[in-house]
Amino acid sequence: MSRIGKSPIVIPAGTQISVSDENLVTVKGKLGQLQQQVDAGLVVKVEDSQLILENPQPESKDLNSKHGLYRALLANMVKGVSEGFTVVQELVGVGYKATANGQVLELSLGFSHNLFIELAPEITVVTAAERGKNPTITLTSIDKQLLGMVAAKIRSFRKPEPYKGKGIRFMNEVVRKKAGKTASSK
Repeated sequence: MSRIGKSPIVIPAGTQISVSDENLVTVKGKLGQLQQQVDAGLVVKVEDSQLILENPQPESKDLNSKHGLYRALLANMVKGVSEGFTVVQELVGVGYKATANGQVLELSLGFSHNLFIELAPEITVVTAAERGKNPTITLTSIDKQLLGMVAAKIRSFRKPEPYKGKGIRFMNEVVRKKAGKTASSK
């Protein structure tokens, strides 16, 4: 039985959760609304400002594997609609720039052309470029899955390289650097 799946999710004040007959969980909060379809074998209950996910068949290997997964997804939904999620990325490299125009993010990453990325309406993007510091991209959303996918896609355009560390990295990410070639003495 899943240890993560057994722990209840505390519902913060101002957050409403409804469960339909088809196990469709809808979470509404001050920041928005999210929905998640839960496997039919699991039981979702709302009791005393807690969301509880139960596995009626603890011997089922399939349901055991999904128990903790759905509990984590529902916990992320509850946190997302009440607090939201934020990912900060920094651009390390000479001439690397980022500008946001509404839902379009423009990146200048040393290619022969600029990259234009149209973001989903659920994501808010803010760019900052201070003198003497690396430019940053701040992504904010209530949907943790969508936010992680978009942040990973942006990072994939120029991953940090191991020699100088240039590229797009998450804030406070540690990039292990390799030693460069050394001249051999004969």
